[in-house]
Amino acid sequence: MVKPLTFKGDKKVKKRKRTTAEDDDAKSKVARTEEEVENDDSWLSADVVTDISGPTMFVLPTTPPSALSCDVTGRVFTIPIENIVDGNPSSAEPHDVRQVWVTSKIPGTEHYRFKSHHGKYLSCDKFGIFSATSEAVSPLETFVLAESPEKPGTFQIQTLRETYLTVTEPPSTSKSTAPEVRGDATEPGPETTLHVRMQARFKPRNKAAKEEKALQKVSRSQLVEAVGRKLEDDEVKRLKKARREGDYHEVLLDMKTKNKHDKYG
Repeated sequence: MVKPLTFKGDKKVKKRKRTTAEDDDAKSKVARTEEEVENDDSWLSADVVTDISGPTMFVLPTTPPSALSCDVTGRVFTIPIENIVDGNPSSAEPHDVRQVWVTSKIPGTEHYRFKSHHGKYLSCDKFGIFSATSEAVSPLETFVLAESPEKPGTFQIQTLRETYLTVTEPPSTSKSTAPEVRGDATEPGPETTLHVRMQARFKPRNKAAKEEKALQKVSRSQLVEAVGRKLEDDEVKRLKKARREGDYHEVLLDMKTKNKHDKYG
């Protein structure tokens, strides 16, 4: 590499050496960022079916908005949502563990199961009555999640009998003030359309974005270790840029190949 011209009398500029403490600090920052990705328990809205996984809350189309809930006896009902801004379903968060279901895809299928806070699965019988008393998954505990074509970012829950989860507001003459949830609607509509809120750490795109950001944070010593030799400042910048732009491994291989040529050529 061509060295810059120097003249007699010029003061020598000492290059500041990176300390072990600084390297350790950089590594700890990366570790903290990765840990934040894994422990992010904030709530956000699912946009598409493939987002939905882990702890979820089903926000029902009631006034005011309520959540699909169950108690330890397996009774399924609605609970009005307290943690919500101006009645906006996209801001809802659970305030009661009974409002939370753990959603998971059934392996080898496009179907889903919903586990309650007490470890039992949501079920819908042939009469359209919901419960959460089963410890195993049968067709009654198996559901289809479908995106609503009328309103992006909303969903329908469908049984294998091709009926939909629906919610009905109580009539004004009724003594009950709680909306009724059933699974016997034969057609999708406003009463079957719901929002799904989920923890951020389980949303694939959100998780990928945070992991990508974590990958961009890398110390000089980590890059030196990867290449196998001391690096010039411009080489460090090039590698960091490559990590951001997605061609890190190609640039790293190029530098390693250069090492061999310099050694044997």
